Amino acid sequence: MKTKLIVLTLTGLFIASCSSKKTAAVPEKPKEVVLTPELIEGKNLYGTSCVKCHKLYEPTAYSKEEWKPILVRMQKKARLDDVKMASITNYIHSQL
Repeated sequence: MKTKLIVLTLTGLFIASCSSKKTAAVPEKPKEVVLTPELIEGKNLYGTSCVKCHKLYEPTAYSKEEWKPILVRMQKKARLDDVKMASITNYIHSQL
């Protein structure tokens, strides 16, 4: 009787160890964007203009649709012209 119990236990352990294991989902690597001189300018403007009033948010913190009204509102507050704002917007969009 003990032998049968041991054999059944070992067989169960063997079957359990051979079963397929679930693997954790591998998080997606963030895409790496090569920053052109124009994008570097936008990044610098974002850093110097926006940090004056609040902490800098990661561009990935919001979607393009969410960034649009934020950038419009902040352009007025930071008194940025359209060229500078386009540079900042291009930088943020390049990171999404």
